[in-house]
Amino acid sequence: MSPEPLDPEMPALLVKIGRYPQHHGGLGVVRTIGRAGVPVHAVVEHRFTPVAFSRHVTSRFVWPTTGLEEPQLLADGLLSIGRAIGARSIPVPTDDEAAILLAEHSDRLSECFLLPRTPSGLPRLLASKASLFRLCEKLGVPTPRTRAPENRDELVDAGRELGFPLVLKNRDAWTRLRMPAVGNTKMIRDEEHLLAQYPTDPLPPVVMQEYIPREQAEDWITHLYCGAGGTPRVVFTGLKLRSWPPNAGVTTRAVALHNPCLAKLAGDLCRRIGYSGPADLDWRYDRRDGRYKLVDFNPRTGAQFRLFENVHGIDVVRAMHLDLTGRDVPTGPQDENRVFVAGPLDLPSATAWLLEERRLPPAVLCGRGTERAWLSRDDPLPAVVEAVWFAQTVAHRIRCSVRARLAERGKAPPP
Repeated sequence: MSPEPLDPEMPALLVKIGRYPQHHGGLGVVRTIGRAGVPVHAVVEHRFTPVAFSRHVTSRFVWPTTGLEEPQLLADGLLSIGRAIGARSIPVPTDDEAAILLAEHSDRLSECFLLPRTPSGLPRLLASKASLFRLCEKLGVPTPRTRAPENRDELVDAGRELGFPLVLKNRDAWTRLRMPAVGNTKMIRDEEHLLAQYPTDPLPPVVMQEYIPREQAEDWITHLYCGAGGTPRVVFTGLKLRSWPPNAGVTTRAVALHNPCLAKLAGDLCRRIGYSGPADLDWRYDRRDGRYKLVDFNPRTGAQFRLFENVHGIDVVRAMHLDLTGRDVPTGPQDENRVFVAGPLDLPSATAWLLEERRLPPAVLCGRGTERAWLSRDDPLPAVVEAVWFAQTVAHRIRCSVRARLAERGKAPPP
């Protein structure tokens, strides 16, 4: 029996807050919904972003936000977009800020959007590294030790308590855009390095997290969609092979791998807290005590969600569309013959592995079952546009590096 098709009368809207035009997760949303015959609209920073060129996009709404705007104004903007679509639609957030905005303004936004029934304050609690740690402690969910220092004295005390190396992260969703503590997740090697990172008070909103040594760890991911009351409709698990920046950044290569223990941990957690919607959870398996430790809970669609499908071709975005429109979500085992590759970023990640380990990294080649973040035979233009963006990004970073080195020598060229 074939699964029930998605409702073609219920469009979807890709929602994002902030500027990150080279995002393959958003393209994955557009493709999985569009290929199912559903109209899909997209919020884009400007009309030349890669996702704007997808053949599966029905319409594009150029809405360049920064995350510095008042949430009320952002909600007004979303309502304007919803009214322009002309029919109630399902918003699919690709960042924590968008997920928080949709949840906390759900009463107003329900005029134009069909939303999961999750407690309005829950996405903000889960996206915050500090409050997530407290929640895990309360529920008995294993997690790395985490501290949120308020000043440099507490920073030093926390560093000595957690030990070095340790990991620094932005504490909350909105503050990472408004007052970032770090550009990306960052590893700190010693106390001197830590103090140099924040030479004076006051500290930005930062959390310090215990580092689980790479040689004693495995990085796992769980993607799931939960219906009303936190009931999981689909749960997927996979193993992260590489990331960029190495060991701390976005996933560049991962494999789908069924892990019943991890699937149960993630599903039970969502049931206990009543979370409804798509979610992307990062776990680190600590061989020292044999436990999976929750590192991050992202209350939205993850960038690599297209790694996962069940045997009926259902991923988390399709499951959400089916569930919210009152249709059955086909259950079944996940497809294990899948690999995800974010091509432009996997090359430097593999190179870094080669230089550090002095041996070839695992899974270098792409075989059958590989889900490429950008390349697609039925939708080639986004990959072409992304190649141009990627080349410009690399050239810009090289220019900045050269200028910085010349400036250090007192030979900076004129601006």
